[in-house]
Amino acid sequence: MSQEPTHGPGTTRKLAARRRREIVAVLLFGGGPIFESSIPLSVFGIDRQDAGVPRYRLLVCAGEEGPLRTTGGLELTAPYGLEALSRAGTIVVPAWRSITQPPPSAALDALRRAHEEGARIIGLCTGAFVLAAAGLLDGRPATTHWMYAPTLAKRYPAVHVDPRELFVDDGDILTSAGTAAGIDLCLHVVRTDHGAEAAGALARRLVVPPRRGNGGQERYLDRSLPEEIGTDPLAEVVAWALEHLHEQFDVETLAARAYMSRRTFDRRFRSLTGSAPLQWLITQRVLQAQRLLETSDYSVDEVAGRCGFRSPVALRGHFRRQLGASPAAYRAAYRARTGRPEGGGERAPEAHADQAGTESAANCTAHTARPERGERGDRGDRGDRGERADRTERGVRGEHGKPDSDTYTPRLPAQRGRTPGRAP
Repeated sequence: MSQEPTHGPGTTRKLAARRRREIVAVLLFGGGPIFESSIPLSVFGIDRQDAGVPRYRLLVCAGEEGPLRTTGGLELTAPYGLEALSRAGTIVVPAWRSITQPPPSAALDALRRAHEEGARIIGLCTGAFVLAAAGLLDGRPATTHWMYAPTLAKRYPAVHVDPRELFVDDGDILTSAGTAAGIDLCLHVVRTDHGAEAAGALARRLVVPPRRGNGGQERYLDRSLPEEIGTDPLAEVVAWALEHLHEQFDVETLAARAYMSRRTFDRRFRSLTGSAPLQWLITQRVLQAQRLLETSDYSVDEVAGRCGFRSPVALRGHFRRQLGASPAAYRAAYRARTGRPEGGGERAPEAHADQAGTESAANCTAHTARPERGERGDRGDRGDRGERADRTERGVRGEHGKPDSDTYTPRLPAQRGRTPGRAP
């Protein structure tokens, strides 16, 4: 999965005469983490013209009265205030101190004014919450740290949150996933402004890859839900679901365990997590399949059964949509990346059975080999037809025989100036 712009640029405004494209303002707040704050300072604030990197002019601005306390109790003093934002062609909000606190209204007003005057606004990690609070993400795709994506979606329902991407470029509004993904987005900005050669030279100086490999931030997702669900009665139902992913059950089963109607359960679950229960359940099954593919030698067919999918076809379709590769291809790439040999993980019980005689051993080998043909078939016509048949976004029935209207992959509405699809 590419981390290039998920959609074509939105409509951009002409930059006001008082603003300069080469000026980058970094907006800092007290309580912000120092790592995220340092990323735009390092990328845009150091003169590397000797390495072929065009120079930006950096303005470090305080979003509130200082001094600004950061990680470890360090105190920062920014040389500029909010008034300096009026000169910048690009404004970066590297982080926000707490997703539960509203940002200062003066800073939000300054960001809105800058956007109206054509400035490019960038939110790194939890900085997306500041952009959302200013209304700049309404009707737009955006991302943030995967751990906070459900909260962002819940608090700002007008934002089309995509937790899969390392960053999202929507023209004059850009957002990144957590922590190190801010480096990816800043390199992308340099690449957009000055070309791949300049971005590559900067990446070499930073000792990072100019483009990270496919996969987005899905590989970092886990079972986490917003903290507020921990004290809710639904927490017990969620815990049960996570412990029984190997079983075939649907959202109606979860609603019944919560003593709610399906409609009430959907509404309650969405209000707590920002996502539909079916979307969440499919995600958990895919994540479980990902773990089994990494740590075991089960065939794809066996992994599908152990993750509650009704068929390998259902697993392949959902796995490909979420992780951008077939299960077999993902396992091969993981083993190549980690050097883990085949046969080094957990095996199916029948592979461990103590059977006597050559015939029994041969039968066992044949039994475990047959699903491998299924894996190879995933790359062929039969697997492709199966995947097409399983595509829920085309209105085909899902793994429980009912329309999968809420799949994991967010479907962003067509918007001004956007062309769906991923850049190579």
